[in-house]
Amino acid sequence: MDKKYRICLDIGGTKILGAIYDENEKIVYRLKKKTKSGGESSANVEQVIISVVDEMMKEFGIKKSQVHAISAGAPGVIDQDSGIVLFSPNLPWRNYDIRTPIQKRFGVPFYIGNDVNIGVLGEYKYGAAKGYKNVVGFFVGTGMGGGLILNGELFTGNQFKAAEYGHMILDPEGPLCGCGQRGCLEAFSSKKGMSSYIKIQTGRGRKCALADEIAETGIFKSKALKNALKDKDEVATEAVDRACHYLAIATGNMINTFSPDIVVYGGGVIEALGNVFLKKIMAEVDRYCMPSIRSTVELKTAALGDDSILYGALSMIK
Repeated sequence: MDKKYRICLDIGGTKILGAIYDENEKIVYRLKKKTKSGGESSANVEQVIISVVDEMMKEFGIKKSQVHAISAGAPGVIDQDSGIVLFSPNLPWRNYDIRTPIQKRFGVPFYIGNDVNIGVLGEYKYGAAKGYKNVVGFFVGTGMGGGLILNGELFTGNQFKAAEYGHMILDPEGPLCGCGQRGCLEAFSSKKGMSSYIKIQTGRGRKCALADEIAETGIFKSKALKNALKDKDEVATEAVDRACHYLAIATGNMINTFSPDIVVYGGGVIEALGNVFLKKIMAEVDRYCMPSIRSTVELKTAALGDDSILYGALSMIK
């Protein structure tokens, strides 16, 4: 039987999102499964991935002979050519060859790349950036990810380490970032950055609807932030305004550096809040870039939502 289906995965530290695509590039089956990466070995995470693919194939009712390829996006520095995960912050992979065991198990090609790079690629091929040649992507989630399309190609830099502009330093005296530097974009504008700001303010005696959740888990859920903004929570609103302020500065820097056709904002926070971030960024960004360059750049939110990385994984399949 001819191979018709492509299996794509969005691998995270706490969940795996999977989709089966038919030959028309339409999603015909989905699966979302929680994972526990804490304390697990590389092989154990590999087995979770294999079990997810097995379950998808079984539930949808297809055999190995009907699968053309498997592709995935995952956090970390990943050599797309070799399929080796050099480093992943949320998974127990260090210089780990994930491609070989997956290909051996299923007998089909396996592709893998950095999740945000791949998410921006998905928006370029199928979403908000379709039809553009030069794309800057900011993905706002627990951290801050970036992706670059230059002259119609995903730019990954030396050893696939490019586009970590969540760690561009915007204030060298600013808050400490998880990377060890101070004043990174991520330290201001990610969920971790906003949560840290809220924690400082509530520590000064101010009230915030997100305080208990942050005290318990260290971070808020995107939906809870949406509700807090709807209720005009003063501290939550300040945290978002601050996040968007620094995103506007970072956006201006990227516009001046690359003169892209479009800047796309995606990730869990953007998905939950709709155009809230975009409107605030657009209100400020003109201050931080040259007018002659800004005039040829569009700013949009991602169109694919949770599926950006899945569609990016699809576009990697040859």
